[in-house]
Amino acid sequence: MNTQKKNFLKVISASLAIVFSSGVYSQIDYNNVREGEQVEYCKQHKVLEQKLQDPIYHQQYLKDQQEMHAVELQLKANSNQTRAIYYIPVVFHVLQIGGNENISDEQINDAMRVLNRDYRLLNTDAANVQSDFNASNPNRIAQPADIEIEFRLATKAPDGTCFGGITRTFSSATNDGDGGNQVDAIKQGNDVYRGEWPGNKYLNVFVVNNANGAAGYTNYPSNWGGGTGMTNGIWILHNYVGAIGTSGTHTSRALTHEVGHWLNLPHVWGSTNNPGITSNCNSDDGVDDTPNTIGVKNCKLNENSCGPKANVENYMDYSYCSKMFTEGQKDRMRAAIISPVGGRSNIISAANLAAVGADGNLNLCRVDFDASNHVICPGTTINFKDKSINYIQSRLWEFEGGSPATSTDKYPEITYNSPGIYKVTLTVSDGATSLTKIDTNYIIVQQNTLQLPYYEGFESYNSASDITNYQFFNGEVDSKTWEITSNASHSGNKSLYVQNYKQSGDVDAFISPTIDLSNESMSTGGVTLSFRYAAAKRNSSQTSETLQVLISNNCGESYILRKTLNGTLLTSTVSSSNWTPTESDWKTVHMTNITSSYLTNNFRFKFSYESNGGNNVYMDDINLYSGNPSDELVLGIETPTSNINALSVYPNPTNAELNVSFSAMNSGKYSVQVIDVVGKVIYTYFVQANEGMNEVLINTDNLMNGAYFVKVADNVSAKTLKFIKQ
Repeated sequence: MNTQKKNFLKVISASLAIVFSSGVYSQIDYNNVREGEQVEYCKQHKVLEQKLQDPIYHQQYLKDQQEMHAVELQLKANSNQTRAIYYIPVVFHVLQIGGNENISDEQINDAMRVLNRDYRLLNTDAANVQSDFNASNPNRIAQPADIEIEFRLATKAPDGTCFGGITRTFSSATNDGDGGNQVDAIKQGNDVYRGEWPGNKYLNVFVVNNANGAAGYTNYPSNWGGGTGMTNGIWILHNYVGAIGTSGTHTSRALTHEVGHWLNLPHVWGSTNNPGITSNCNSDDGVDDTPNTIGVKNCKLNENSCGPKANVENYMDYSYCSKMFTEGQKDRMRAAIISPVGGRSNIISAANLAAVGADGNLNLCRVDFDASNHVICPGTTINFKDKSINYIQSRLWEFEGGSPATSTDKYPEITYNSPGIYKVTLTVSDGATSLTKIDTNYIIVQQNTLQLPYYEGFESYNSASDITNYQFFNGEVDSKTWEITSNASHSGNKSLYVQNYKQSGDVDAFISPTIDLSNESMSTGGVTLSFRYAAAKRNSSQTSETLQVLISNNCGESYILRKTLNGTLLTSTVSSSNWTPTESDWKTVHMTNITSSYLTNNFRFKFSYESNGGNNVYMDDINLYSGNPSDELVLGIETPTSNINALSVYPNPTNAELNVSFSAMNSGKYSVQVIDVVGKVIYTYFVQANEGMNEVLINTDNLMNGAYFVKVADNVSAKTLKFIKQ
């Protein structure tokens, strides 16, 4: 039996054997973790194992492998022929919720640099491989190979839309590790084209925060389902993409490894997922010039447990000193890409490369820009970004009211010193075509800092765009975001709302103008932020809608979270229809946890609402006022009598913040006190309560551990509850 045939049968036999082993991988398998890391490096073969349990898939898998092996034998028989360079169009789909997983374009471009370097043997460290695999050694076992495959970012979406090879989708699916859910979220919510990105036209790379518990995984080429599905791609953690940003040199070659799998390379020890196992010596990867090995999880250069010297520095091992593919692996990958299996041959076709904008003929098709902020205080510096696509030979920025007033940089930093509303202009050219974008009201430098008491009831506006001193953010899952409505209000005739009915995965936010709190003092009661809201969910099981309140002491350059309402704390109201609140649905929240470091002249607050297929949310009567009870308060009129009902505190015990909830029979001024067990008043807060349910947030960071009481009172009655600080 010849070596090629024997090795092919070995890899098939190994694949058959894993069908009968356990298929559950819900927890970390530390036998599959590289030294010094806390995530399984690759789960390609575990994913394969799950699929092979389906007899029909298993039959298709064997057929696919036989077809690709036949093509590989033909390549070896014609090894003296000049080989073409194949180009693979790539799309990076970034699935994110605004955290570190929302990696930059620059980090993705660096990942492309690493891929092209490694697959074209342009990495300088390839010259330093061990002697047994060094091209300069005449007695070498193997040598580093130029795979003659290159990668290009696609520039045309399936509908022909011009883009930069990157899509972004805001969805919590980035954390759930379910590849199917993650792909569905991208198809339904990305910012370029919503629908299928066929796997026989693009190499789809899904950048996530949880890749099924691994650093990455993918699938071998397969005609299962026609090989055209979007799931015919690669999943990878954001911190294993490229060598910059959230990633680094140590993790930068994980994508090189996964693309190897995508092109039908097993691990160097064969089709299992655990290196370092003695039985791996009886397996094989179907490649002639990669010696049998048990596999390593570190840079163990003298590894020879299976007899021959192992190719530890191979990209398909788990070592962190990988730097090469072999000529045999090159044949196997190129066979996979030109065979009719899995749609790879269509991906590299001239017609497809032209259709997806990866034929190398780049031109200018869109001018666009973005900025780090739009509503600022005088003296603030803004970071701008040219997002034009695709080929830019020259650019000219014009910044009305900015310093400097012009720039040719891709990422200019511009300072605005004078109040006003300013336009920004960007003109770009590819040498033949020029495009210009002008935004006349792009930068708002706030004119006057507002004073207390501050009140906003949204009565003076017909649309949110009329509120020029507010800053609005749309999560871009769809066009629905904060807007003025006259269909519901607590006070007056209007309120601010998000038509959130059935909307999922979006975060919509708005930010206040700058308010001067520098004359306030904690010794006189500090400052209270009050607001009224009404919310509903579509069914009783929904718990993940979230309303957050954040505050800033530096004009919005950074924020700190001060209030989170979700689940039943947000609302217990259920409506299966497109909901509008009644008077009894409104709830008032009083936030007394604006600490002394936020009593500055550049205070701003931010409301952020994350949807998850729920129902509408409304805001009204936002009020920021001094805690001094002698001040004139904006909300309501003092009432001589009141009754307090439904007093509750949560969480109890608490370790940082205590929520005090009560129902007031009448609007009026109430005191909320924290009292120790000997009757000493520790804190006193004054709030202007709304008739109905009210909530007060108290910061307990400075309390010693132990028992305390919360006392809520108006001028004629009071109620008290005990709580524990731990």
